[in-house]
Amino acid sequence: MFTVIGIMFVGVAVGYVLRHLSFLQFIGKPISYTIYLLLFLLGISVGHNDAIIRSLSTLGFQAFLLALAATTGSVLAAWVVYRFFFREDGK
Repeated sequence: MFTVIGIMFVGVAVGYVLRHLSFLQFIGKPISYTIYLLLFLLGISVGHNDAIIRSLSTLGFQAFLLALAATTGSVLAAWVVYRFFFREDGK
């Protein structure tokens, strides 16, 4: 887990340093397509795993609750960040 977070922070630092390079301005679409491909491959992996498919009825509800909690937390965090850092005074 710390490895993934560390790699992300290194990527943020490198992106900040190289933010003025023109070819990096067009990297958004390839990243989106790569994420779609990874999600598709994850779906194949989950669909291939018999243990997950057999216990999908119980895991499905827990996954729904976890996803709902994560989405709610993300929306609240985004609202707080917007309110304190991006909102203009007087609005």
